Amino acid sequence: MSVSATQTVAPPKILRSKLFWISLLYFSEGFPLGLFFDLFPVYFRQQGIELSKIGLLSLLGLSWTLKFLWAPLIDFTRRHRYWMAAADVGMGIVMIICAREAGFGPWVWFAIGAFTALSATNDIAIDGYTIEQLDKRELGLANGFRIGFYRVGMLAAGILLWFSDVAGWTSTYGLAALLFFGIAAISLFAPKEPPRPARDAPSSLRSEMSALAQQPILIVALALFIAGLLWPVLGAIDAQWLKPFKSAWWFKGGVPVALILLSAYLFTKGIRGQSAQLSAASSSGPMFGAIVSLLNKPHALLLIGFILIFKLADSSIGFMIKPFWVDSGFTNTQIGLVSVNLGLGLSIAGGIIGGWYTDRVGIFRALWVLGLWQALSNVGYVAAAYFIPKATQGADIAMAHQVLMYSASAIESFTGGLGTAAFLAFLMAIVDKSRATTEYAILSSIFAFSRSIAGWAGGIGAQEMGYASYFALTFILAFPAYALLPWIKTILTSSEEHRT
Repeated sequence: MSVSATQTVAPPKILRSKLFWISLLYFSEGFPLGLFFDLFPVYFRQQGIELSKIGLLSLLGLSWTLKFLWAPLIDFTRRHRYWMAAADVGMGIVMIICAREAGFGPWVWFAIGAFTALSATNDIAIDGYTIEQLDKRELGLANGFRIGFYRVGMLAAGILLWFSDVAGWTSTYGLAALLFFGIAAISLFAPKEPPRPARDAPSSLRSEMSALAQQPILIVALALFIAGLLWPVLGAIDAQWLKPFKSAWWFKGGVPVALILLSAYLFTKGIRGQSAQLSAASSSGPMFGAIVSLLNKPHALLLIGFILIFKLADSSIGFMIKPFWVDSGFTNTQIGLVSVNLGLGLSIAGGIIGGWYTDRVGIFRALWVLGLWQALSNVGYVAAAYFIPKATQGADIAMAHQVLMYSASAIESFTGGLGTAAFLAFLMAIVDKSRATTEYAILSSIFAFSRSIAGWAGGIGAQEMGYASYFALTFILAFPAYALLPWIKTILTSSEEHRT
């Protein structure tokens, strides 16, 4: 037998390409989100379901916020490719159920609840797998492709919505199921996870609980941290005792931010007061070890603050852009064509170029340069809000005003992609690869929390101040994060030394 016959045949070059797998996997991560927010509401409304019942379905989307709770399980078992495949198969089965059933019976809650939980699980596995596969020098460009194909996945859900008019809902759900099954099969051929960096042997759950019990301050800090991330759930609960508080700014924004920052402060004090043995047991524990380790990083309090506010300007203006278009008289077609479709393409381009730039100059420099461009984009909407008068939707709009609005939209979409590429590269760079899945899930939950709070505050700000003044305020909100950059550089340097 020849030597060549005994050698393992190498897979095709494309299957060994990291960018190929990032593109495919993040397409599969964006696709379920598009189905949940774009396709399901239209389907149930066409079935004659009441708006109040459709609105209640949004509660099931909390799985994406709470995914950090079961991320340690995926980190412990680690078999990311099998988690991805299983989640995709599960979502495909849900699509088959939707194709066969009708109405709004109990099956809806079970099926859509399972769908969002499976999608969140898929997100956890993909993010952890990607971080383990990439070197630091690859994070920038990889995140550009990640952003782009995530949005392509969301766009694919919109294409299915068009397909439903042509072929009907049964065929549409069947096509979605086939797509999920196909992605599941392909994901099994992804390259295996590389060996994890060596670290101290993980402690047992009993050792972890024992270590925490000897430091009550850490238990309090853990409880405050989790309570802060779970706080948005209270806003979705229709309880009588909550109604007097739910609309107050301090309840929706001030309390959860204070809880998270206080928890980081208590962790810092608690960890410093631990013996080396207790510190090792609590930071390597299977349940809360990732949280303890994350909050034990240098300048943990400032790190959390930076994650909360770096994209604050972008997040604060985002929810108010579509209402501003409507109040300026633009039609749904104009909004869809320019603000959504063209904006999507420019955001993808911005993500890829931002990723390329991040790889060239480094994450730290990319954060402050691309972050500045991201902030300057808000000035375009300040000008648009100042010069374009309010009008009834569908009214004639001066060509100069149309050009101004389209230009503001194009700049905002493109520069938003630039800043996102650098920011995601930063989040991936600071996690510990030995527990990347859980740490990244926690960091992304903190960022998602900040985005939801900013969106809520944006409605109040635009209503009370007017669009032009509020958009000017969002530009100013970009700069507090720059005051934290000296410490962020230290955190990046420390993370780089830990990886080597």
